[in-house]
Amino acid sequence: MEASEQKRGFVLRSLDWIERVGNKLPHPITLFFILAGIIVLLSALMSGLGVSVEDPSSETGKIEVFNLLSKEGIQYMFESAVANFTGFAPLGTVLVTMLGIGIAERSGLISAALRALVTSVPKQLITAALVFGGIMSSMAADAGYVILTPLGAVLFAGLGRHPLAGLAAAFAGVSGGFSANLLLTSLDPLLGGLTIEAAKISDAAYAAQMNYSMNLYFMIASTILITILGTIVTEKIVEPRLGKYTGGVQEEINYLKPLEKKGLWGAFISLIITTGLLVLLAIPNFGPLGGTGKFVESPFLQNLVPILLIFFFVPGLVYGIITKEIKNDKDVATQLSDTMATMGMYIVLAFAAGQFIAYFNHTNIGRILSLSGAEFLDNIGMSGIPLILMFILITGFINLFIGSASAKWAIMAPVFVPIMMEFGFSPELTQAVYRVADSTTNIISPLMPYFAVVIAFAQKYDKKVGIGTLISTMLPYSIIFTIGWVILLVIWILTGVDLGPGSPIIYPN
Repeated sequence: MEASEQKRGFVLRSLDWIERVGNKLPHPITLFFILAGIIVLLSALMSGLGVSVEDPSSETGKIEVFNLLSKEGIQYMFESAVANFTGFAPLGTVLVTMLGIGIAERSGLISAALRALVTSVPKQLITAALVFGGIMSSMAADAGYVILTPLGAVLFAGLGRHPLAGLAAAFAGVSGGFSANLLLTSLDPLLGGLTIEAAKISDAAYAAQMNYSMNLYFMIASTILITILGTIVTEKIVEPRLGKYTGGVQEEINYLKPLEKKGLWGAFISLIITTGLLVLLAIPNFGPLGGTGKFVESPFLQNLVPILLIFFFVPGLVYGIITKEIKNDKDVATQLSDTMATMGMYIVLAFAAGQFIAYFNHTNIGRILSLSGAEFLDNIGMSGIPLILMFILITGFINLFIGSASAKWAIMAPVFVPIMMEFGFSPELTQAVYRVADSTTNIISPLMPYFAVVIAFAQKYDKKVGIGTLISTMLPYSIIFTIGWVILLVIWILTGVDLGPGSPIIYPN
């Protein structure tokens, strides 16, 4: 018993240390400005020292560092500041996608669809429905944290089960399965844009043919896997460990109202019609977006952002009109404006990240680091599956301190995407590996933005719940998800199946 207490004390002390260190880190916006400044100073230092590497694309050429503190460098920083911001790949794609998702969310469609999913299935499947609903909630960015997590607790309490087990199942789906989905979400163009920009460091021609649906097939398979694993962990590990609930909080399940059901049917019919029309546009040699060649090279797949906008906007609009949440065009304009208002911090982040990435690329530091890093890893014999596992460990560790998936990838992509390309792994695979590592450690990271919110939901049923309690509850999910997802990833790599449309495992260097 004493040894157990000591072990538990060590775990909690470790978590306290992670929380203290993470809280001392600057805000992601500040962090990117600092990183941009470091690149400026580093470019001057490396240029002064004559740092260079052999250019593998040339027999005699070298890649040298461009000094940002030189006359030409200072001119570049002033002249490119606006272009670095407006040309930041994920900026426009995310904002446009969020217009459609914003209508679907603010009209109430997303909330009603999630509640319909988890309240309409048989009791035997309620756990699986919660996990699956949590995974699918990433269509509406962070809506699942504030909608589905407390709903999971309410459903379990209403069925006489432990409410914290329901909360854990929902949280596991929302956060642990954040990168999985059956459909493309706003995360795909966000991460995809950063991946494509990073791929340009090594091969601009290859980057030009990449698309935002690069991980779609893998994420669909991941959705099925995480739903199964999340259900097993909840019912075989978490719920038995929690035991019978004796807290006394009674809950009544809030089922859909008739008007909400009517709105969902209207949205569903409009979704079918919209999908049918989009399919017609995508037929090769017939539809204007179908192109004349392969589907993966068609204008449809190369322009997914406006398609995602339509895909979410139309059903959201129909639902809002039926349920009276949208009465006229002013309501639509207000909901769109409110959505953009929530993106203010992201826009500022895009300005700072845009400068950092542009400086990183323009100075050639990214190319030099990737070639030098690849040479170092090759010298120590690190390649293949071990290299991927090392990347997962690095990502998971960083995730304990920086919660934002986009902020982490904006920092990591320019370094790791080119390095992995040097070893023959495609940028699409590197992004998929990152998404696996990021998702599986989200649920045990005390600095994840919604971690405190989930604790607050849990304290409704048990006042003693704290960081240690929640992490110990979610740790089995993190471990099992990691093992299962890595196995799926390894199988995928060994079989060589594309990760998405036109998105191979191997980079043809």
